[in-house]
Amino acid sequence: MELDKILAVSGKPGLYELMAKTRGGFIIKSLENDKKMPINLQNNVSILSEIAIYTYTEEVPLKEVFLKIKEKEEGKEAISHKSAITELKSYFSEVLPEYDEDRVYPSDIKKVIQWYNLLQTRDLLDFSEESEAEEKEATETE
Repeated sequence: MELDKILAVSGKPGLYELMAKTRGGFIIKSLENDKKMPINLQNNVSILSEIAIYTYTEEVPLKEVFLKIKEKEEGKEAISHKSAITELKSYFSEVLPEYDEDRVYPSDIKKVIQWYNLLQTRDLLDFSEESEAEEKEATETE
């Protein structure tokens, strides 16, 4: 599944799949329990494909961070997001050594790891189709 169909909704835990757009908002489905619900345009919604992690040199898209975690864990689950802050920071610096410790808060690290584990358990971390489409698009523009 593409990350541009997966949403994080402020005030609601977990991740959601975008099912449909309505006149006043969206219909979303929880990735944790498959429960569908409407949300309106007043909710602060973040699309995972538009989220990036600050480093000292650039912003790394969340997709790349997920791929680095997947590579490190050989496709298995990462550590628990409920681990100690020092353990989470140490783990995250192994995955993304150049992340900006002043701009990436422990709560951000917890979310990234929690989201990774949720996507991994649902087998939604295969971005090969997405990458092939992007490569095809890039060659067509040249």
